[in-house]
Amino acid sequence: MNESKVSIRYANSLLNSAIEKGNLQTVASDMELVFSSLQSSEELSRTLSSPVIKPQLKSSIMEEIFRSKVSKETMDFLKFVIDKNREDLLESIVTKFLELRDQQEGIVNVNVQSAVELSDDQRENLRQNFEKVLSKKIRFSFNIDPNVIGGFVAQIGDRVYDASLKHQLEILKKRFLKGGASLN
Repeated sequence: MNESKVSIRYANSLLNSAIEKGNLQTVASDMELVFSSLQSSEELSRTLSSPVIKPQLKSSIMEEIFRSKVSKETMDFLKFVIDKNREDLLESIVTKFLELRDQQEGIVNVNVQSAVELSDDQRENLRQNFEKVLSKKIRFSFNIDPNVIGGFVAQIGDRVYDASLKHQLEILKKRFLKGGASLN
């Protein structure tokens, strides 16, 4: 079975268990902590993926790191993943879990790039417009990109909404070149 299918199965299992027990929010915030820990600590990632380190030691390390920071259900799940020798897929499992949680709750992640920091009013306006268009809750991440001359570029999955000045100028240039627009 390929890694993606395995990750989805484990993530789906955890999601269903958390929903059943009514603690989805707790498990989700635990998984966000685990994800950020794996992302920020190359040593932890290497330790988990190392075939030389025994599963018992890996479980002990995870328990030492997360015992006081995550729920019992999350800790049990992490140990279960290690017991099944799937710890090398833990980051993928956590990523899939968070994606499935977002689907379950109707949340869409939107990455917005703009040339300057957007004001609170602009952010709220963007939120309202995207929620109206997508009929879903929006979770934004905002980044400054000096290559965006004006406006913004929003990415949702593989869709891009380009409302930048640069893009608008390119559209205008194409119209002029086709003869679709005139100066008079």
